[in-house]
Amino acid sequence: MSESKEMFTQVINIDVARRNERNGHRSKVLWFTGLPCSGKTTIANKVEEILFEKGVYTFILDGDHLRDGLNAGLGFSEVDRKENLRRAAEVAKLFMDSGVIVLCAFVSPSIKDRAMVKEIVGDDNFIEIFVDTPLDLCELRDVKGLYKKARLGEILNFTGIGAPYEIPPSPHLRITIENKSINDTAREIIDYLLPKISI
Repeated sequence: MSESKEMFTQVINIDVARRNERNGHRSKVLWFTGLPCSGKTTIANKVEEILFEKGVYTFILDGDHLRDGLNAGLGFSEVDRKENLRRAAEVAKLFMDSGVIVLCAFVSPSIKDRAMVKEIVGDDNFIEIFVDTPLDLCELRDVKGLYKKARLGEILNFTGIGAPYEIPPSPHLRITIENKSINDTAREIIDYLLPKISI
């Protein structure tokens, strides 16, 4: 007799509303998107630092870190990129359901894939932050030399060079880093966020 393939959702006694009430703030997913080397993770780190000092429960998910572990078997084809983001969104949702503000830094170049992420975590829980850094500045900030390799044809389908980045048509926040300190940039996000997470 074969094992049943039916799946049943286990009821959890402590829901996200109770966790948020205990933590003193609502949980959200902050999704930082932009070209490679646009400053997504740097900004997310500074935002988290400020929130942490305020006693807010936080966690950062970064594309490089997930590809070192959970998504190590995925490449950079369109299918693998989509799966990379789907897994990232599911992990972000789990953290959010635990009562945490999740700061996610992913290139996520496709409007369609970002819409998938929003659907997974929930429209009310999703805050899209577009780090709008010009391509030439991203290349200057590229300490790994990835843009140079892409221009030489050593890296295929690199976003911004061999593959397109689709600009968010209506992000919750559009952030620029030119002529601004990292603290000013982070404060801009904090000022937007705090009213949305207060209970």
